[in-house]
This record gives sequence, structure tokens and C-alpha cells, in this order.
Amino acid sequence: MTEEEPSICEQKIYNRIFRTHYAAVTRYIYYKCGDLQQAEDIVQNVFVKLWKLCATVSFSKVKAYLYRSASNSFFNEKEHEKIVLKHLKRTNASVDHESPEYLMQMDEFHEKLKLAIASLPPKEREVYLLSRIEKKTYPEIAEMTGVGVKAIERRMGKALLQLREVLGKELKF
Repeated sequence: MTEEEPSICEQKIYNRIFRTHYAAVTRYIYYKCGDLQQAEDIVQNVFVKLWKLCATVSFSKVKAYLYRSASNSFFNEKEHEKIVLKHLKRTNASVDHESPEYLMQMDEFHEKLKLAIASLPPKEREVYLLSRIEKKTYPEIAEMTGVGVKAIERRMGKALLQLREVLGKELKF
């Protein structure tokens, strides 16, 4: 950030950036996803992130940052949805020849599991899905996310505890 540039960390400047870019960035993401609520959620999260990182983003680059960050957030959400669907398809494929009662129970459980996974905090959800669905090792996940293996282990532990609380004895890890 140069001396002449206004600081994004100033509330007045940040508010001006929000008013200037919020609608356009939201439309941009809406065009990508077709869901206005999802687009608004993504863009609001991007602005929260911008506020937290205000000292590291220069005023002259803020527009590019907003669009890039919103686009990346959207693609991360889409990737997460693909992983969940892949997991559900894999699990459903293995029960096609069972009794109708069992299939109904499995469908109910899959819905509970999907909701439980969706309710995990983002970092724990990411680690859980990469480990359980993508079959990545903790060192691979650590490299992908840029954190240490111990942090990955803690996140996985938290994810498993939360899933166990929500699903109880129905879930076998």
C-alpha cells in the first residue's frame, strides 16, 4: 500500500467500497450460480474477509480482490457439493439390492449424514471430506490446506466428535 492510497481499514473507506462493489459482485456470482441467496452469502463472506484482511489489500487492487475472492469462494462451494454428491452416489450404489425398508432407512441416514456434514465448521468439513471421501492422507491434506499435520488431526478429531454427537450410534467411522 502506498502513502497516497486510502486505507481500507478506515470504516468510511470500507463502507464506500461496500456500497460501490457489493451489488456488482453479487450479480457476478449470481450469474455463475443462479441462486441469489447463495450469491449474497458468498459476497457477504468475501466482505467480512476483506475487513479482516484490510491491512493486506491495497486500495488500488480491492476490486480485483473482491471478484477473485468471490469467484474462488463460489468454486470452493461447488467443489464441496461435488464431493458430497460423489460420496452419496458411492454409498447408494452399494445398497441397490437390499430390502425396501433397509433402503428407506439408508435414505434417511444419508439425509442426516448430509445435514451433519453440512453443519460442520468449514475447516473441519473440508478435512473430513478430503480424508473420508477423497481418501487423502493427513500429510496430503496439510499440504493442500497449508497447515500442519497436527492441525489437520485436531480438525478431524473435532469433525468426528461433532458428527458422533449429531448421528449418535448410527455412524461407524
